[in-house]
Amino acid sequence: FDSLPPAHYKETMNTILVWMQQSETKLSMPQVAIAEYEIMEQRLREFKALQSSLQEQQKGLNYLSTTVEDLSRKAPAEVSQSYRSEIEVVLGRWKKLSAQLAEHCQKLEERMTKLQRFQNDTKTLKKWMAEVDVFLKEEWPALGDSEALEKQLEQC
Repeated sequence: FDSLPPAHYKETMNTILVWMQQSETKLSMPQVAIAEYEIMEQRLREFKALQSSLQEQQKGLNYLSTTVEDLSRKAPAEVSQSYRSEIEVVLGRWKKLSAQLAEHCQKLEERMTKLQRFQNDTKTLKKWMAEVDVFLKEEWPALGDSEALEKQLEQC
């Protein structure tokens, strides 16, 4: 009887496995090129919410690890080894999921920064092009008006 985990262990394990499967599915969605800042912000909020959820699930994972350690001391070697193997698989998936999530957040934040910079540069360029367009449409000074020609040369 001592070699069996408490019912709460099984419930917690199932909860964490379901949560990890759902999270892995969300993270495995193909990354598409997004050119709209608002969509990128929404995606980042989703990733941040997933990170918060990851932190909330950490307590359950700690409980599983502690329970497996307790079982290892009480249970026969083959039983404790099976629980250790099970928790090692879960911890490996957990670590991979956590790293993927952090990487996705970092990449998305970098892309958002680049997109914001690009949008600002584009806005500046469009403003400059509009000013150049106005300049090019101005009336050219008469050929004999050297002062006006010099002024226009400076503007060019």
